[in-house]
Amino acid sequence: MMDHQSGDGIWKLTLFRNVFQVLKEFTHGKQQKVSKTGLKEALSDILLGMAAGLKRDPIVILRMDGEDLLEFINGPSYEAEMVSIFSQIGCEDASLRDCITKALEKLTVDQGMPPSSDSWVMRNIVEPALESWDDKPVSQETFLEESKKVAKRVAQNLNEEPVIVAHSENTFDGSGIKRLLSNKFELDKLLNVGLENVPKDRNGKISKEYLRVVLDVVAPSVGLPQIGAVEQMDKVVADVLNRIDADDWKMIKEDEFKKLLTEIMESIMLQLEGNPISVSSNSVVHEPLPSSLSLLQAST
Repeated sequence: MMDHQSGDGIWKLTLFRNVFQVLKEFTHGKQQKVSKTGLKEALSDILLGMAAGLKRDPIVILRMDGEDLLEFINGPSYEAEMVSIFSQIGCEDASLRDCITKALEKLTVDQGMPPSSDSWVMRNIVEPALESWDDKPVSQETFLEESKKVAKRVAQNLNEEPVIVAHSENTFDGSGIKRLLSNKFELDKLLNVGLENVPKDRNGKISKEYLRVVLDVVAPSVGLPQIGAVEQMDKVVADVLNRIDADDWKMIKEDEFKKLLTEIMESIMLQLEGNPISVSSNSVVHEPLPSSLSLLQAST
């Protein structure tokens, strides 16, 4: 069964892991002492950053033990789903083994399959299910029959070694921008923050090329991903920026810059209201190594 872990599970499985990763960077991976003040500041930054991230993109911890995968395999939608996957992956010039491996990569967490793109999952869950298995000529009928056998072995492997997956979902629908635009005080405050480090010429004018930069700065505050994080969102932003020639290097007054940036956000909001963009991510949670504990020695 794919259990949804409690909030305590999230802190134990993700916070602990992230703290040690950042502490490793904080000490440059060396066994060196740090002051209590330095440790306190580092931990404060870690926790504040994680809290902001979890508020924006809540994480659900899933324990995958094969039961949901078996339910999917034995359910009414399995065959139709696998026929669809078979037509997508194109097995004309591939072995049946490769086809089944690609098919398992197409199965989702909702269907009970942890991400096989993770090397640990591939090595410990998927590859053992393909051992001692004779390859056969590829046909849809053979694919359906053999992939089901392999999927059942995968489910058995998950039962013996359950996999913990951190799952997050987010829908960008423009609601964050809409809230901001309805509050002029908050809008002005955010625009001022975004413009703090933007260079101006001697007349106080700003190049339009910085519209993209400032938009990236304010993005988290209006429920948008930063540029480069979500491909579908990048296309929406690029379309809006292209329409106003954001890269023409024209120098404009600060008030005009703010007005243009507000219009850009409004255009993005309207596009997202009409066509919301939903994204999800899945990451296998690996426990930190015991040796990580020796990375940090706090001094008095």
